Amino acid sequence: MPLKKGTSKAAVSSNVKTLVHEWEKDGKIGNSHPASKQKAVKQAIAISLKKAGKSRTQTHVHKK
Repeated sequence: MPLKKGTSKAAVSSNVKTLVHEWEKDGKIGNSHPASKQKAVKQAIAISLKKAGKSRTQTHVHKK
């Protein structure tokens, strides 16, 4: 399923969900193969925010 366009939180959240589901099914997100679900979620967040034209600092998400 293609990723949704848009910059809203709902679009970004939907894209993260889609990418994590893809990782659970195939073991990969795009060309990367994250080893754990935690790393897959971080990768999915990065991809979704990039698609929306945002950064982590713009969304005020400060996770380590």
